[in-house]
Amino acid sequence: MNSLIQRAYNFNAGPSALPLEVLEKAQQELIDFRGTGMSVMELSHRSAAYEEVHNHAITLLKELLSIPDEYEVLFLQGGGSLQFSMVPMNFLKPGEQAGYIMTGSWSEKAFAEAKLFGDPYHVFSNKESQYRRIPQFEELQYNPTDAYIHLTSNNTIYGTQWSDFPNTGEVPLIADMSSDILSQPFDVSKFALIYAGAQKNLGPSGVTVAIIRKDMIEKGNANIPTMLKYSTHSKNNSLYNTPPTFGIYMLGEVLNWIKELGGINTLGERNKQKAKLIYDVIDQSNGFYVGHAEPESRSLMNITFRVNDEELEKKFLSEAKLEGFVGVNGHRSVGGCRASTYNSVPYETCKAFSEFMIHFQNTNR
Repeated sequence: MNSLIQRAYNFNAGPSALPLEVLEKAQQELIDFRGTGMSVMELSHRSAAYEEVHNHAITLLKELLSIPDEYEVLFLQGGGSLQFSMVPMNFLKPGEQAGYIMTGSWSEKAFAEAKLFGDPYHVFSNKESQYRRIPQFEELQYNPTDAYIHLTSNNTIYGTQWSDFPNTGEVPLIADMSSDILSQPFDVSKFALIYAGAQKNLGPSGVTVAIIRKDMIEKGNANIPTMLKYSTHSKNNSLYNTPPTFGIYMLGEVLNWIKELGGINTLGERNKQKAKLIYDVIDQSNGFYVGHAEPESRSLMNITFRVNDEELEKKFLSEAKLEGFVGVNGHRSVGGCRASTYNSVPYETCKAFSEFMIHFQNTNR
C-alpha cells in the first residue's frame, strides 16, 4: 500500500475497520482473482472459482467457532434488521409466546417485529436505568413452553455485553451477535440460532451470517415467502439466488486473518487488552470521564462514556476529530462518546486514543 496514505484511527460503530492485510490482499486480487482474468465481483456465483471461496468461508467459520456438526452456516442478506422479522416469521406462530431479554435499542427493535407474528413478552428489561447492565441468570423468568428466548449479545449504543450465556434447556435460545461475534470464545451449542451482520466484526456490509441448528430449520413455518425461509437457504448452500459474492470473499479473508492471528482465544485476549487501555483511563480519571455501563457488564466492543462537562465534551469530540480519531461520537439517540474497538481495530489505535484522553484531561482540568 502507498506509504503516503495515512490510515485513520477508525472507531466507527459500523461499517467498521477491516484488517489492513485483508484490504491489501483484496487490492492485489481485485482485477485478476487467482488467475481467472476477472474480479471476484465478476465471477458467476455458480462457478467453481466462486464456490471454493464460498465453501472455504463456511469451513473457516465452523473451525474458528468449533461449530458442532448439527449446525449449518448460512449466508443471508438484509442485515440483522431483517432477522428481527425472519426469526418470528419462521418460529413464532399466532398465539405462541417468545421471551425477549431487553438490554438495549436493538432488543427493542427485535421485540417490535415479533409483535407482528405472535405474543412476545419481556423476560427482563432494565430500560428504566438506561440499559446500564446485563441481567444475572437468576433474573431471567421465562416459560418452558416458549417458542424461543431471544437476546442481544452486545449492545452497541449502551456499551454492555454478555460475558457468558444462560442455558435455557428445551427452550431454543436465539442470539443477535451482530456486534461481537468472534470477539471472545463462547459455546455455540447453547444456541438454536445465532445471527450476525458482518459489517462490525466479520467483513464489509451486505452479508449476514446465520448459524442454525438443523432441527430448528425443520421447525420453520412453511407458509411464508420462499426467500424468508431458513430452509430455502439451507437446501441451496446459501446459493438459492445470487449472494453478495464480494462480501463473502472479504468475510473469508477476515476469517483467514483471524486464524493466522491465533484464532478466537488469541483474539479474545487481544480485545481485552485493547478495551482495558481505554477503560483504565476512564476509571483513573477521578470522574472526569464517566462510563455508562456498570463495570461487570462492560463491552469489549463498544466503550461508551461521557465527559463530565457538556462544553468540555463538545471540545473533546472536536479535538479528537482533529487528531484523526473517527467515529467517537456516541449514538445520536444517547449522545456522549463511544469508541468501537471491534476485532479489526488495532491495539495501536486504542493506545493512541487512551493517550489522547489522558492528554485532554491533563490540559482541561
